[in-house]
Amino acid sequence: MPGRRSVAPFCLVLVSICCLPSLAPAQATTRSQNDPRPVAQAELRQGQITIDGKIDEPGWNAAKPITELVQSSPDEGKPPSQKTEIRILYDDGALYIGARMYDSLGAKGIRSALARRDQVMNGDNNLTSDRIAFVFDTFRDKNNRTWFELNPDGVKGDHQNGDPSYDPVWEGATNIDSLGWTAEFRIPFSQLRFSRATNQIWGMQIWREVNRRAEMDMWAFWRNNEYGGPAYFGTLEGIKVQSQPRQAEIVPYVTTRSTIQPAQPGNPYYSKNEMLYRAGGDVKVNLTSNLTLDGTVNPYFGQVEVDPAVVNLSVFETTFQEKRPFFVSNSQYFSTGGISCYFCSNVSSLSLIYTRRIGRSPQLSGVVANESDYMDAADATTILGASKVTGRTGGGISVGVMDAVTAREDATFRTGGSAIDQTQEVEPLTNYFIGRFKKDFNGGNTRLGSITTLVNRSLSNPDEVARLRSNAQSAGLDLDHHWANRAYSFNLQTALTHIGGDTAAIRRAQFASARYYQRPGRTVTSDGLFSTELDPNRRSLYGYGFYSRVAKETGNWLWEATQNWRSPGFEANDLGVTNRADYKWMAANIFRQWTTPGPWYRNLYTILGAQQQYDYDGDRNDIDYHVWGQVTFKNYMNLSSFVLFHPSFYDERLTRSGPTVMHYGYNMWSTDFGTDNRKKIVGHMTVQLIKPVDNSEGGRQFYAPQVTYKPSSQVLLSLAPSVDIDNTAQQYIDVFADPTAPTGFVGNRYLFGRLQQKTYSMDTRVNVTFTPNLTLEMFAQPFLASGKYTNFKEFAEVKSRQMNLFGRDNGSTVAKNVAADGAISYTIDPDGSGPANSFTFDNQDFNIRSLRGTSVLRWEYRPGSTLYLVWTQERSGDAQFGDFNFSRDRSALFRDPATNVFQIKATYWIGR
Repeated sequence: MPGRRSVAPFCLVLVSICCLPSLAPAQATTRSQNDPRPVAQAELRQGQITIDGKIDEPGWNAAKPITELVQSSPDEGKPPSQKTEIRILYDDGALYIGARMYDSLGAKGIRSALARRDQVMNGDNNLTSDRIAFVFDTFRDKNNRTWFELNPDGVKGDHQNGDPSYDPVWEGATNIDSLGWTAEFRIPFSQLRFSRATNQIWGMQIWREVNRRAEMDMWAFWRNNEYGGPAYFGTLEGIKVQSQPRQAEIVPYVTTRSTIQPAQPGNPYYSKNEMLYRAGGDVKVNLTSNLTLDGTVNPYFGQVEVDPAVVNLSVFETTFQEKRPFFVSNSQYFSTGGISCYFCSNVSSLSLIYTRRIGRSPQLSGVVANESDYMDAADATTILGASKVTGRTGGGISVGVMDAVTAREDATFRTGGSAIDQTQEVEPLTNYFIGRFKKDFNGGNTRLGSITTLVNRSLSNPDEVARLRSNAQSAGLDLDHHWANRAYSFNLQTALTHIGGDTAAIRRAQFASARYYQRPGRTVTSDGLFSTELDPNRRSLYGYGFYSRVAKETGNWLWEATQNWRSPGFEANDLGVTNRADYKWMAANIFRQWTTPGPWYRNLYTILGAQQQYDYDGDRNDIDYHVWGQVTFKNYMNLSSFVLFHPSFYDERLTRSGPTVMHYGYNMWSTDFGTDNRKKIVGHMTVQLIKPVDNSEGGRQFYAPQVTYKPSSQVLLSLAPSVDIDNTAQQYIDVFADPTAPTGFVGNRYLFGRLQQKTYSMDTRVNVTFTPNLTLEMFAQPFLASGKYTNFKEFAEVKSRQMNLFGRDNGSTVAKNVAADGAISYTIDPDGSGPANSFTFDNQDFNIRSLRGTSVLRWEYRPGSTLYLVWTQERSGDAQFGDFNFSRDRSALFRDPATNVFQIKATYWIGR
């Protein structure tokens, strides 16, 4: 196979690079993060400063200019190619920054992009630009950062510890002239969090990007192979805050939403045009300069983006990114660290917080829908109110406390052809609480944290009592420690979980796919702390989880060793995400990096490592060996690739509560190639090829090209098609009782098949930016998928990879049945003339099609106040052809009836 031949040379290249460090050139500089840190002085503003981007007021002359920047790239450690002058002033209410970015080519040398707030900062859709950015560690704790930036077109960017949802109200303006460009910032102290001291000492970093040279200049220098970050910022002194800012902000909103749906004959609850009118508001109060109270009344958390279409045939939940403003705002205060690794796969963090649980779709709507002819229920649970306090206390404790209450939700339904409406509660009154605290020690090198979550439900009917937990809690401690100038780190995260409720609800938790306590052959009875035996009379379930990592993070040679465990009883799904428990995962990697340009590359990285996993019964249920490499060439094109070798392994979940069997392994090659994203046309290509191990039925081919076209600084078009041909040799179908089933399968036959799944999608995006405050964004995703089942089979033995193919082995037969209405089913006799009973199952083939799109006109008509005009369309359909026919399915998609949603939302910021 061509794919196989291309893998071997790449592996040899990576191994050769790792073994020949002499390929790396000598360091171009001896400067490092251990050099004395620079110091800047802010001066009290004298005279009026108008934020117009021109820096022509005499008051700016009071500040001593900052001019000493250093290149981070492309020529690390060298003086910048272009001169920069920065002045910083302050008054009782705000910080003022004036920056002059000289360019030897004058206005002709400036490269800019007009886009919505944060998009240039994030590099969304390959947007690049000249930029000037100021990063503050306002508590000087050496761990936190608050970022503000402008580009030559006045596009703002801001984030707090990497969270771009942080959108404070501040002023910024820019101007392009014959010398280059200038920028002015006015950042109100009310929008920042800092200590109560009169004399403020902040950490500060300055970044300037000269886009045409791909040049990044920095003020407080560290090498690209060093840890860097807030611990090595320079210092901003001179700010004196005589009185603490006590800002109060109110953001009322009004919204109207019209949903136009296709006809539903016979449905008494159908409305062709469903209208929604709503009003409410958010309030933000600075309790002190370092603590903020956020509250919301009658919140409307409607999204203006659609979630991507997926086909999920696993037992694991599909999760989506949180997009609702109240929950994404200041979300970093609730972060529990997540997973950090140089290379890892098939692993997840503790995930104690997934805020989309709050206001979720009513959990029992599906139960009522399955038992009724027609049903009318809300798409999302009403959030009666929510509030949170975030910030940092005077004692240096980072605080995140949130509480939310969701309402009872009823469904109205009709059954048995009746014309009488009935109602049933499908979501109980629920309270959600999160408390997150962190404290720094040892000059910011050590951080200790805690996390607590509580969920309490008021259950009122038998279905709720039997299916939902009445209460759930989690509590954890975490430690993040650095030493040797942050060259080394140790991270530890721990958590205990508890769920309580009726015996039926806890029995469902024991039977859930995350743990399958009922599976045959399971022998573990304790996780070392709690009982893990199947007990139908339980009213509670306890578990624990932890993640630990020790790593070297500075230098040319890096390494890491990681552990990640979940006990069988670990359960965080009431406010977090637990797709699976009962595992002990471990990994180790060696990382070699060349961050100084060489003869043919600008930077080069390689990783060699392995990972494995065991369940609490001691079976190894995951293992892989991997090699990864990434290079940026002299022309700024980039290539990354990895090879993963994954032998066959034990799988206690493949039979979905049945005994442990062997899951076929695979070898994977994946590569990504991208062109210089500063160009007008940017290309990217991802290719992934998988070769099966111990079978000939599996394998995958995945192709995802992407083209981004930037015809002007105001318009961006992006096309990202993908084609996925995924062959699964052991796709679970169903289970059938049969006392003659193979030994160890406890009287059941577990039916599997070969699934050939083909998927095509096309992510299409058009962005038009009229001004930094007025944008039009359009997104559409047509999605076509098919699945064809063949080669029905069962396992011959427990903990074996051997499978009996029906219609070939043991005299078995497979008969295809076609009903009068065209419905297809299959009948299998496992042993022909033998004693086994035959069984029948429906055709599993599928075709799924959908088109999801949205258009959003966003106008920030005054600072902090926004008007949204949104149109969303969704259409979908399905069939059971099983084959992939692009022309047929595309035509059917555009014949499918559409649901259109039109929405207008206006907010108005009131602050003092």
